[in-house]
Amino acid sequence: MMVFKSAALLLLSASATMAFAPAGLKTSTAGVALSMSSDDSCDDRRNFVSKSVTAGAAASLASVANIASPAPAEAAAYKMWSKVPVPFEDTVYDIDFDSPEHGYLVGARGAFAETNDGGKTWEPRSFSNLDAEEEITYRFQVVSFKDGEGWVLGKPTLLLHTKDGGKSWERIPLSPKLPGEPTSVLALGPGKAEMTTSSGAVYVTENAGRNWKAQVKETIDATLNRMSSSGVSGASYFSGSIIGQVRDDDGAYLAVSSRGNFFLTWEPGQDFWIPHNRGTSRRIQSMGFIQGDIHKGLWMTLNGGKLLISPNEVDLSSDKFDFNEAEIKTGGYGITDVAYRNDKEVWAVGGSNTMYVSFDSGKKFTFDKSANDIPGNLYNVKFFKEYGNMGWALGSSGLLLRYTGQK
Repeated sequence: MMVFKSAALLLLSASATMAFAPAGLKTSTAGVALSMSSDDSCDDRRNFVSKSVTAGAAASLASVANIASPAPAEAAAYKMWSKVPVPFEDTVYDIDFDSPEHGYLVGARGAFAETNDGGKTWEPRSFSNLDAEEEITYRFQVVSFKDGEGWVLGKPTLLLHTKDGGKSWERIPLSPKLPGEPTSVLALGPGKAEMTTSSGAVYVTENAGRNWKAQVKETIDATLNRMSSSGVSGASYFSGSIIGQVRDDDGAYLAVSSRGNFFLTWEPGQDFWIPHNRGTSRRIQSMGFIQGDIHKGLWMTLNGGKLLISPNEVDLSSDKFDFNEAEIKTGGYGITDVAYRNDKEVWAVGGSNTMYVSFDSGKKFTFDKSANDIPGNLYNVKFFKEYGNMGWALGSSGLLLRYTGQK
């Protein structure tokens, strides 16, 4: 059984990090400093290599790119988002801001962009220490900022840290003994961050990544195999990984098993993750919190475009949750993400760039046609309450939508 040493600090030494080091980079105990390039040439060199690598695939995808999104199951009623140009055509995975004006956007094949006008325009950014061929091998999946300090997580495993709002970046060494692959990182303030892995580990650093302290005592598979009589379908003899980890505003986590047959919750102070039955025969696609608070309830999307929302005041100690099915006509297209703009207005996005909005806390949804004529898929929708509740939807082929609120 793999146990996390919660009482001691987990030292991630530089000598153990070479497995994660890309060719041509050296690591040190203090990390590797990476200078940012804002010169126009960074976009040119990246595009040149990117186009060379993907020239063959582009021809086969050309016919698909010209196929318009299918008509929704109900008449289009709203158009409350507008498309924002970005300097790349790769999938956009995450967006974050450290002020109402300044933010970063990350995506596939080394896609990295910065805004200084609240997201109206985006400029390409590049690490001058990485050559173009190496840069596009990374898929930047997470970006997080707080008070000018930021973190970026990529695959193959790469963790970057900045203390000056992104002017310079340092590479943070990670141990190959880390249980699972890093899946998320969250900036919590000066020198402090929280990181999770695909095995259910939760770590906190208070010295900018030099040391990480485990918050959970053991891996999820060890917990589930020890609780083989828990009554949770699919949990016994679990040996897979978890996906779709999300964090609420107070540090509680929610995760879905890689097979989509059950889910788990964890709150700060608990020693182990708690498994829960999905309560349906359909596979879980994604899950999240109602208004960013685990105690206000959960939402769950299933295969076939189903959306379930739990009542308030859920019992986190129970292996079963009661869910109510939302009235949403998706035509069978999957829902990938849901976000609450406030207690009444709820947004859902999904396959074929479909968007839906509810004004009654998620009971009934109406189609929004903002991205109906754009081919691709939407993967993420976010609202920033601390910055005027501005909203963003992220998707494939460099798709970035900004919430306008105009019906």
